Amino acid sequence: MRIPLTLAMLCTVVTYAHAGAIRGHVSMPPAPPAEVRFKPYAGRASSLAAPERPQRGLVTDAVIYIDTVVAEPAHALPVEHPKLAQKGQAFEPRVVVVQAGGTVDFPNMDPIYHNVFSVSPTRRFDLGKYPRGQSRSITFHKPGLVNVFCDIHSDMAAFILVVPNRHFTRPAADGSFDVSELPPGRYHVRAWHPDFTPRDLEIVVPASGDVALDVSF
Repeated sequence: MRIPLTLAMLCTVVTYAHAGAIRGHVSMPPAPPAEVRFKPYAGRASSLAAPERPQRGLVTDAVIYIDTVVAEPAHALPVEHPKLAQKGQAFEPRVVVVQAGGTVDFPNMDPIYHNVFSVSPTRRFDLGKYPRGQSRSITFHKPGLVNVFCDIHSDMAAFILVVPNRHFTRPAADGSFDVSELPPGRYHVRAWHPDFTPRDLEIVVPASGDVALDVSF
């Protein structure tokens, strides 16, 4: 039986006495919505002749995560930090996911200065100007969405989604996902995408076997 819902998680493997699996597919509209330009400030320079514009509406920009997992064993955060680079006068990747308590690195790969900042309530920061070859880091302590900009280039925008635990995933290029080793129980699942309205879903994971969950934005 296929349930018309969707998806989620796993970064590190924990073995449970009983565990189920979630397998499914994320589908997107044929075209993304009209672009929303983030310009909360004037911007002071446009140093590259042809700044890159990240493609919108990609299925790989989706994030699926579970709000709460009861009796979750303690585990260490990943040693390697996710990176939100400045490259081609754009942020790369457009979307970064980090678990609450985790750190994101911000390397500058452009031959110009950038000044990365956010005024989002989840995590406000201003990294100041720094040149190519340098990097800064920020730790994100609480779940929520962080909109990221550059104080020098007003068209640059990216998203950091801080999730509450390690149970999250990103779809593959074909929209497929595969989550295993989830303890049995009822869960609230959120499917998020920067260009579309989030989807909130309720699922029940059995003690063994697969649950089929698909979602359409």
